[in-house]
Formats: sequence, C-alpha cells, structure tokens
Amino acid sequence: MTDQPETAAHRRPSRRRPARPRVRPLSYRQACAYISAHDQQLERPQGHTFSLGLTNHAGNLIGVAMVGRPDARHHDDGLTAEVTRLATDGPRNACSILLAAAWRVARRMGYRRMITYTGIDRPAAGLRAAGWKVVTETPPARGRNRLSRHRAPRGAGEATRIHWQVTTEDWRTRTQAADRVHRWARDGQGPR
Repeated sequence: MTDQPETAAHRRPSRRRPARPRVRPLSYRQACAYISAHDQQLERPQGHTFSLGLTNHAGNLIGVAMVGRPDARHHDDGLTAEVTRLATDGPRNACSILLAAAWRVARRMGYRRMITYTGIDRPAAGLRAAGWKVVTETPPARGRNRLSRHRAPRGAGEATRIHWQVTTEDWRTRTQAADRVHRWARDGQGPR
C-alpha cells in the first residue's frame, strides 16, 4: 500500500445501473388523481378491482394501471379482468412493466384472461412487449344516446378500437370445452 492519494485515473468507474422502476399497489383515489392529472382524455372509472403504480428511483409516481371487471357483459365471465385505465409520464418501458405486473397479479387472483382496448391511433408497443395479442378491431359504436333517455357520451365510442387480450395456457382448452357443451345443448344432443 502506498500513502499516495487516489487520482481520477486510479478510481474504478462505477458500474452501478440506475435503479429500476418499482411496481406498488395504489388506492382508487390515488390512481384516479394521477390519471386526471396526466391524461385529460380519460375519465375516472366507476370502480376497480385493483390498481398498480410505477415509481422511479426517487419514489415519484410515473405510471398507473387500473384493472376492473370488463365493461362488455359477454366478457364478464368471472375469469376475465380488464385494464380499464393506463397512463404514464412517458418513461421507457413503463407501459409494458405495468401491463406485465397487472397480468401477474390478476393470474394470482385466479383470472385466466385479461383484456383491454386501445384507440387505433395509440401506440401499442407496450402491449406487444408484455405478450398481448390483437383479437379484433372494433368499429365505432353508434352511441348510447336515445330520444327517450339522453346519455352523455362516454369513452371512445366514435373511434375504431383494437381489442387486445392475454390468456393463460389452459384458456383455449377451457373455452373449446365450453363451446362443445353449448353446441350439444343447442342441437339437443348429449355428449357422444
């Protein structure tokens, strides 16, 4: 050992990577406050099953995902969850981290499928990176307003939307078995 002080040439460069964002649970109010502050296009949902937040190394919230029951009745089978709101400040990979974390939590809660909808003009790289697949392209809805009952427009009814889903491995076999049972009941025949 020498008694000479270390110079800049003798110091090892730091190989420390920046701290990764962390996923944490959020309350309904915290998630709604973040969404109303960062995305004016989205309204607060009626409720939620759970919400997740993404924080940076300083502990600041940089993204939110809200998960609830599906809006469409034909998807609400008790085994399907829907990502109803997703908003971020725009950090790299924030959407895919939140979507993957939401799917992990939903699977542990017993859900077998998770769905969401995006506008045709919205980027979908985060969904693809998290393993989601396109199901269909939904045409614009004709609206909910009727002469007998005026309803305020809600959501993206006048825009084409893309329907995305991610499922467990046993989802396809479960739905095929259910289709066979429904076909037998419809045809009036029992299993052969």
